[in-house]
Amino acid sequence: MSYELPTPPANLPTKIVNTLNESGPEQLRHVGTYAETLAEDKKREERPEGIQTNKMEEVQ
Repeated sequence: MSYELPTPPANLPTKIVNTLNESGPEQLRHVGTYAETLAEDKKREERPEGIQTNKMEEVQ
């Protein structure tokens, strides 16, 4: 039985998919951590100034 890679999101560029498919498990974990952190930072940037988040949001 052969192993099939997971299906990437349709809107993910092929270049990124290929790079991820060529990466090892440890590098993929680092990419995942970086992507999550980057997404949170961008989410914070989108909030209008003066709006505070609760501390539980920041911890998660």
